[in-house]
Amino acid sequence: MILIADSGSTKTDWAAVADGTLQHRIQTEGINPFVQTDDEMSSILSSLISQLGDDGISRASVFFYGAGVRGEMAERMQGLLGRFFSSDVAVASDLLGAARALFGECEGIACILGTGSNSGLYDGCRIVENTPPLGYILGDEGSGAVLGRLFINALFKHRLPDSLREEFLSDTGQDMEDIIYNVYKQPLANRYLATACKFIRRHLDCGELRALVVENFRDFFRKNLVAYQRPDLTVSAVGSVAYFFEAEFREAARCEGYAVGTVVQSPMEGLITFHTGISS
Repeated sequence: MILIADSGSTKTDWAAVADGTLQHRIQTEGINPFVQTDDEMSSILSSLISQLGDDGISRASVFFYGAGVRGEMAERMQGLLGRFFSSDVAVASDLLGAARALFGECEGIACILGTGSNSGLYDGCRIVENTPPLGYILGDEGSGAVLGRLFINALFKHRLPDSLREEFLSDTGQDMEDIIYNVYKQPLANRYLATACKFIRRHLDCGELRALVVENFRDFFRKNLVAYQRPDLTVSAVGSVAYFFEAEFREAARCEGYAVGTVVQSPMEGLITFHTGISS
């Protein structure tokens, strides 16, 4: 049996494949060794094992792709998974997972655009260049967290219609003080900011708001992809923000001189094909 995981800041998608057949698709909380303790991650893994049941899962070969998985964090993640699975455990970044899902063994520029953002130049085997995303405070251009931050800034600094601000506050049951409290006093502000994307998506008929979405993506291209100096390569992306704002993402790419290939919400189908040769 093979168990494949794609873990982001918010959720982890799991797929178990045995004898050429997809046996399970399960979603748990996100697992990120950079921001979580071993106890927190162990709790999620225990819940996973419980959901999958006792059908040989503990002896499965594991391919884990995750956010925050690099350097010593990758070693830590591998050790933690080894407590739950007795067979081979391979740990790699979510960026390599995205690249394998999007391009297989062909080269291209792989992007992740969800709560956070990332990108990498993929040579068909490994990520050979990566512009550091730096997180939603210092970077993460193109992400849901940054889009939410830009949106809230524009709402309260009167760069969007007042009617839109009033509707947003009414829909969410918040006021400005609530928003400031959630961003500056509560944990996981990046996830909180990204929740604004649902409202943004429903109001793309507002020209100023749609322009803000496109500009967020253009900023992603300018500050991350330009460094690779490969505008000849296809750009493909995974993640909810790329998927639900695909038209705006493609428009931004055209403006910056790039061609977009595949845009999918999750890399899991591509990863299943990459590791097993079957289509889910």
